[in-house]
Amino acid sequence: MAATRIGSLLHALGLLIVLAFALFPFYWMVTSSLKDQTELLASPPVWFFHPTLSNYMDIFADTKVTTAVLNSLIVAVSTTLLSVILGTPAAYALARFEFRGKADLWFWFISNRMISPIVLALPVYLLSRQVGLLNTRLVLVLIYLTFNLPIVVWICTDQFRSIPPDLEQSARLEGASQFDIFWRIYLPLGLPGVAVSAIFAFIFSWNELLYALVLITSQGLKTAPVVATNFMSGYELPWGKIMATGTVIVLPVTVFAMLVSRHMIRGLTMGATK
Repeated sequence: MAATRIGSLLHALGLLIVLAFALFPFYWMVTSSLKDQTELLASPPVWFFHPTLSNYMDIFADTKVTTAVLNSLIVAVSTTLLSVILGTPAAYALARFEFRGKADLWFWFISNRMISPIVLALPVYLLSRQVGLLNTRLVLVLIYLTFNLPIVVWICTDQFRSIPPDLEQSARLEGASQFDIFWRIYLPLGLPGVAVSAIFAFIFSWNELLYALVLITSQGLKTAPVVATNFMSGYELPWGKIMATGTVIVLPVTVFAMLVSRHMIRGLTMGATK
């Protein structure tokens, strides 16, 4: 019993160390956003200070930041919705139907995540300029969709494969159509996988910098990560504003993940009781 307790304590201690290591950058970012420039540059670091909201007041007084956050929200939500709407039926087809070229199609979905984004930056820029999509939110949505759709298909296919085929056969005996089976059986029971894929799609779309930096040059259409880099100049590094902008960028992703995690728990419960 003593050895078991010591093992449990060491396991808990290890988890706490890993948790502290993972959360410390976020703690440092948030606390730095609440310091003035003097406290930020102090050596050794100032651990106890009087918080100030001046950095947040400065960035929200700048319309470029608020507009960029709105642009990121529009692009990320649109990409996430399109990825889920297009990806879940494709995942259902890959999980339940046999057809010619299925293995090749599956490999194509997976291989899209193997391509480095920097390799496609120049071709995508030239193609976007050719078709007139440069400096539009639509071009970001379409580009992000090509990278997020495989994630949704990958996760949801494995989730749908875990659902017993007997449920589908029983529904067919009851006269359910193919769409009814997908909508009333597979989506509710596969909700955990859909929620996880939606989280990844939203996070990847929200945090993406390269294509937003290359394809968007208009100030009014820039996304939040791009605007955050604009604070850096050769003469000054306003770390307070940079950290405040970073906190604003991270906050919507955190809230979205917390909201969707509730649906994941509900989806797991529904799958266990049906």
